[in-house]
Amino acid sequence: MSDNNYRILLVEDEEKINKVVKLNLEMEGYEVVSAATGDYGLKCAQGQRFDLLLLDIMLPKISGIQICESVRLKNKEIPIIFISAKDSPADRIKGLKVGADDYLVKPFSLEELLLRVNNHIKRSKPEEQESVHSYTFSGNSVDFKSFKAVGKKGEISLTQKEALLLRLLIDKSNEVLSRKQILQAVWGYDVFPATRTIDNFILSFRKNFEPDPKNPIHFLSIRGVGYKFVPPSE
Repeated sequence: MSDNNYRILLVEDEEKINKVVKLNLEMEGYEVVSAATGDYGLKCAQGQRFDLLLLDIMLPKISGIQICESVRLKNKEIPIIFISAKDSPADRIKGLKVGADDYLVKPFSLEELLLRVNNHIKRSKPEEQESVHSYTFSGNSVDFKSFKAVGKKGEISLTQKEALLLRLLIDKSNEVLSRKQILQAVWGYDVFPATRTIDNFILSFRKNFEPDPKNPIHFLSIRGVGYKFVPPSE
C-alpha cells in the first residue's frame, strides 16, 4: 500500500466494476471519487482537482469520449485511461485520438490496471514535465494560463470562455468545427448560449488578431458548417 495524496476520478456505470475498482484503488492509498453517469462525471472533472481519470466509454447521458474531449480542452496534462468493453482497433484508435493516454479492455486484470495507474501518475508529476501554456502566431501571442494575450493593438485580457474557444480552435488547427462541437466543448453539455455568441467571439478574435479583420486569414467561417483556425504557413 502506497502513501500518497493522489485523487482519481472513476466514471463507470457498471456498479460491480465501479465498487471493485474503487476499493482496490483505495487499498493502494488513492482517494477515489466515483460517478455512475457521464454528466455527473463531467461535473466532477470540471469542478474538482484530480491526478488521473478512469473513464468507461459507454455511459448514460454523456460518453467517456465526450468527457475526455471536454477535459482535454482545459487540461492537457492529467492522465486519462479508458476502461471499456469496446475492443476493436478502431475503438482504441478513437480513444487515443481524443486525448486518452491509455486504453484497457474489459475484462482486465486489476493488477495491470493498478500498475498502469501508478505509472501514468508518476510520469505526469509537474517536476517531470513542463506544460505548454502559450501560443504565438503572426505577431500575436496567447497565454492560456493567465488569460492574457497580445494582439495588434496591445495587451488583451481574455475571459475564460474566450481563452477556451481560442485554445479549441488552435488545438484543432485546419479542422472545421461545427457550432455544436464548440458549444459542447466550451460551454458544456447542459445549457448552451445562443449560437450568435460564437459569431461575436470570432469577430472579436479577428479585430484583435487579424492583420485585416474584414479579410481574415486565421479565423475563418465556413458557411453552413462552422469555424476553423488556420495557422501561419511555415
